[in-house]
Amino acid sequence: MTATSTRSGAAAEDGSKPSNMRSLSRAMEVFAELQRADRPQRLSDLARTCGMSLPTTLRILRVLQDFGMVSQIDKTYRVGPAVLPAARSYLENDPLVTSSRPVLQQVAAQTGMTASLYTRLGYERILVARVDGDAPLRYDMPLGKRLPLTVGAAGKILLAGAPDSHLQEVVQAAVAAGHEPPTFSLAELKARLPEPGTDYAYSADERATGVLSVAIAISRSGLPSESIALTSPVEAVTEDGLMAGIPELRRAAARLAELLEGTAY
Repeated sequence: MTATSTRSGAAAEDGSKPSNMRSLSRAMEVFAELQRADRPQRLSDLARTCGMSLPTTLRILRVLQDFGMVSQIDKTYRVGPAVLPAARSYLENDPLVTSSRPVLQQVAAQTGMTASLYTRLGYERILVARVDGDAPLRYDMPLGKRLPLTVGAAGKILLAGAPDSHLQEVVQAAVAAGHEPPTFSLAELKARLPEPGTDYAYSADERATGVLSVAIAISRSGLPSESIALTSPVEAVTEDGLMAGIPELRRAAARLAELLEGTAY
């Protein structure tokens, strides 16, 4: 399925919403595309990716600009400064983030590897907290970056045990967001996921060359929405050494689930 056909399906679904809610939904879609982009976007690119007309996309961008959510430089658009106060509020007040910091610090200290916490957002995942290990990673991973569920241990473990109908939605969304090629299939995704009964996911060279990672989901009711991962460059740890950190990850995941129990998270 192409990105265009996926957007068209979303647009058809929007048709049943009240006009004001449909406008809000479209604005959030444009804003999400700007978050995914690694560089400023032209109006035509945003309109094409979101499956909207140029006039509609321009109207949305102008409203977002009025609230500081989007900035314009010449003929390109990017996320604006108003997101910073929102990000600060989230990092300082979210129970998951505040509870995870000492837990991640302990995991990193015990294993010597980088400990990271991810939360699911729709059909993607976001890095919300990280404590660096002894060996620096080969790539920069800023907090808040949108990442696919389909690659990387921290994403794949969130899909373990999901029904095929849900996995098919993930496939379509990953293609639409540009995370996967148009030929990506349900069978390919299922081949990447952990074997049934395995409570961890492993990845090597999936998102970045020379990087190993293992992840555990934080158990909640229904499909999990958070995962905790250990990551290391290949020169600093062997696969066996990485796997030796799984018990520590399990303890950390159980501790976070306990801390979050009873919250509205």
